[in-house]
Amino acid sequence: MPLRSGSVMAIALLATVGAMLTASPRFAPPDGLQALDGEWIFVEDRTVGRAVEQQQPSMSARVRLRVEDGAVVLIRRDREIRIALDGSASEVPGKTKGAASRYRGEWKDGALRYDAELLRTSDNSRTGLIRTELRVTADGMLARVQVDPPTGMDSVALYRHPKDIALPAPAEATAADLAWLAGPWVGVRGAASIEERWSPPLGGAMLGVSRTVSRDRMVAFEFLRIVERDGGLVYVAQPNGVPPTEFVLTESGKSRAVFENPRHDSPQRIVYELSAEGRLNASIGFIKGGRPQRFEYKREGN
Repeated sequence: MPLRSGSVMAIALLATVGAMLTASPRFAPPDGLQALDGEWIFVEDRTVGRAVEQQQPSMSARVRLRVEDGAVVLIRRDREIRIALDGSASEVPGKTKGAASRYRGEWKDGALRYDAELLRTSDNSRTGLIRTELRVTADGMLARVQVDPPTGMDSVALYRHPKDIALPAPAEATAADLAWLAGPWVGVRGAASIEERWSPPLGGAMLGVSRTVSRDRMVAFEFLRIVERDGGLVYVAQPNGVPPTEFVLTESGKSRAVFENPRHDSPQRIVYELSAEGRLNASIGFIKGGRPQRFEYKREGN
């Protein structure tokens, strides 16, 4: 009888422990690690001493991270890269034949740190090293990237969740204020010809379409709209037919219009300006710093 009671107690104890183990998470994230989870948008370059025109994201303009059991996953458009926190390696094939990247990571001093070794698969030799540190602060996520440390490029940039990025104050305007933009515009960029055609303002809107042709082949197109909303204007872009992205008019003049969306990765700022010679100058870039891409058009037939 005592033996039976002891067995029952042992079984009960094992069941209790088993239930506790089942209920407990297999991985207890270090303090602060979970804050990395989610989508991050480039806000500004914080590299010390870097000229304004050279400013750029330290990583891509949009960074997606997912915190998992013992790892952080870097989500890219073409793949997901799992960075283990125990220092074990994850090898990822490169985009070119014979190349690969080997990732090793750790959580140290309140930051995710990981190395990406660039490898030649034929002899497993290292051809480069990219060292990254991601640290969440009260201001957002600071991403420091070093290429071939300690002598290579060192870059630091600030990222924030889209919802934490303030939207710009809209300028008051109507579609009629942008009548100067209406018409067929054509230009050349490198080996490509670009056209952008805007309808006259009517019904509180302007409609546009863009087409890029290179070597007798259309390589890009875009559906565009400028619509009145809440006393201002919104620029709606759909490059290659993707879901629309909106940019708010923040500056308007007799021959200049600036549209911004700091919650978008790239571009964040779109500018149209009519020159004194009747040329249409357009540019796309970041809200702060960098070298915007510039385009110049003339009216078709001129």
